[in-house]
Amino acid sequence: MSENISELTDLLRKLSAVNSDIEGSAIVSIQGLPICSVLSRNVNDGIVSAMSAAIQSVSERAVEELNRGELKRILIEGVNGIIILSKAGENAILCTLCGAQSSLGMVFLNIQSVSNRISALLD
Repeated sequence: MSENISELTDLLRKLSAVNSDIEGSAIVSIQGLPICSVLSRNVNDGIVSAMSAAIQSVSERAVEELNRGELKRILIEGVNGIIILSKAGENAILCTLCGAQSSLGMVFLNIQSVSNRISALLD
């Protein structure tokens, strides 16, 4: 498992390296536990993990109840930046933090690629 954690952390570092709009990211379990992250030191991994899982769960229920199909991603836009939650297989969520003026098309492509790789490693 430690090999997987190291590989997952490398994936997150590369994600930030290939897209300057991405300020940090974390992989969390669907139960709300942190798996790994490359977030700034002032961000609490435990809080990010718990909130990500809760938001993902409520959002999945909403799209189901409102007949919107399968949930693809969740975008939370604040004045100072954007949070994107994306399902990464059956057992994990990719939480990505971006700047307020980010080019979301490229960010979404990068996130999808990394989410697929996370799924391959964890499922």
